[in-house]
Amino acid sequence: MSGARSPTSNARPLRYLALGDSYTIGTGATDDSHNYPSLLAGQLRQATAREIEVTNPAVNGFTTLDLIRDELPLVRRLKPGLVTLLIGVNDLVQGRSSEQYREALVRIHDAVSTLKLGRGCGVAISIPNWSVVPAAGDFGDRVRLRRLTEAFNAIAEEEARRRGFDWVDITEVSTSGGGRAGWTADDRLHPGDVQYAAWADVIWDAVKAAWTASALLDPSP
Repeated sequence: MSGARSPTSNARPLRYLALGDSYTIGTGATDDSHNYPSLLAGQLRQATAREIEVTNPAVNGFTTLDLIRDELPLVRRLKPGLVTLLIGVNDLVQGRSSEQYREALVRIHDAVSTLKLGRGCGVAISIPNWSVVPAAGDFGDRVRLRRLTEAFNAIAEEEARRRGFDWVDITEVSTSGGGRAGWTADDRLHPGDVQYAAWADVIWDAVKAAWTASALLDPSP
């Protein structure tokens, strides 16, 4: 019988590198187990019985330039089999232009492209629609923030697809649970556990076929 082999107890861990900022490290979550990379890894472990080694170097407040300096070297060092990227809201807040954002994304995507990941194993995720959260008004006009976020997401999607990476848009889900307990963190800015879980469900639906196939492809040590 042909097809993917079942994972074995001596299978080497599949390395997953989650690149990003506060949304990736899970600022606002009650603990690290509730950030979306940890939730995705849990889904993949459950689906495949394969050990998933998560590296999440994301830092609250990071821009694309911070990511390039401090996180991107891990691409070469770890040689992960799965990569996600969610970055850009702090570039926007700090007033970096759309072209500056694009230039930095090109550098990030070019580095990840050297891994020659399988189809669906490199994933770019949109900036959520944060203009609706209670504290967004502290950063300026909400309509302007939404417009800038949409412009940055359009660039992020274009650059991701140009290199064959998958694109997952969490705009809709990020606004789907407003008012629910645990949806927004106490800082009135970041997601809470419930929202991170909703993001993870949407992302998992998009990646599960490719990631499961990757995890089952070569379980040898």
